[in-house]
Amino acid sequence: MELKEKYTADAHRYADGDALYNRCGKSGVLLPKVSLGFWHNFGGVDPYERSRAITHYAFDHGITHFDLANNYGPPYGSAEETMGRLMRDDFRPYRDELFIATKAGFDMWEGPYGNWGSRKYLMASLDQSLKRMGLDYVDLFYSHRYDPATPLEETLQAMVDIVRQGKALYLGISNWPLEALKFADRYLRERDVPLLIYQGRLNMIDRAPQEEGILDYCHEHDIGFISYSPLAQGLLTDRYLNGIPADSRMAKERSLKHAALTPELLARLKRWNEQASERDETLAEMALAWILHQKGVTSVLVGASSTAQLEKNMKCVHAKTF
Repeated sequence: MELKEKYTADAHRYADGDALYNRCGKSGVLLPKVSLGFWHNFGGVDPYERSRAITHYAFDHGITHFDLANNYGPPYGSAEETMGRLMRDDFRPYRDELFIATKAGFDMWEGPYGNWGSRKYLMASLDQSLKRMGLDYVDLFYSHRYDPATPLEETLQAMVDIVRQGKALYLGISNWPLEALKFADRYLRERDVPLLIYQGRLNMIDRAPQEEGILDYCHEHDIGFISYSPLAQGLLTDRYLNGIPADSRMAKERSLKHAALTPELLARLKRWNEQASERDETLAEMALAWILHQKGVTSVLVGASSTAQLEKNMKCVHAKTF
């Protein structure tokens, strides 16, 4: 993809209209069925021009939702710095068309106040995130994980106050257990700052949000749901069907271990790959489409290391039903 010296968004970026979007619960927010995640490939170690090409392609094709977190990179904070540079270089004129999310909850800085769910950490972290991204506010702010040691009231009231301060428009939670989700839903509704969305790991291998009742609860209580790790870090692609590539995450034992690819799982992957072929889809396309067709799912969060990969992943929007 040839980059434009001065970026002007494609005039036909919304040509597919409603086909690209789902309503998030019963809110006024429409999210693209495929959203772009900045967990990998947008850090300080990654080529900026590649990040720029991917985000151009995404927005030019109707992807309005960019998902970040304070410690995405590496190094920590650098994905948000990339987002800030993208805003300065390309996206400032389109700020009101974008739905930008960030999170706090995992390890970010040294000492007792750079992790988990305290009021001090959440508020300080978001202030840092806004500076890195050059934004006055984010559209969506998440508690990135459940903190068993901090009172839920403290975490949630900090988030309510963040909205009332104008630093975030909507709130979300990620990786919270069902009972904590129920508490958060009640607490936030009572304060007129309803929970917009839950972010959880859902894919054809890991169905925990369905098995634990989280997806059903979100659907029944008008809360959106967005799936992360939809391809199980590459397992739900054709990458590992015939061995472990030398340049893969699994070969490097980074975020995917050899032990994950059991003989039983490999057999399932091969069966699913045959099913995908019968649907005239790749395994990845089918895996993404499977998530989008689950009751209660609003959007699927994909990463991308190239515009070609993002183009392939976006085909799931028009995939056959299950």
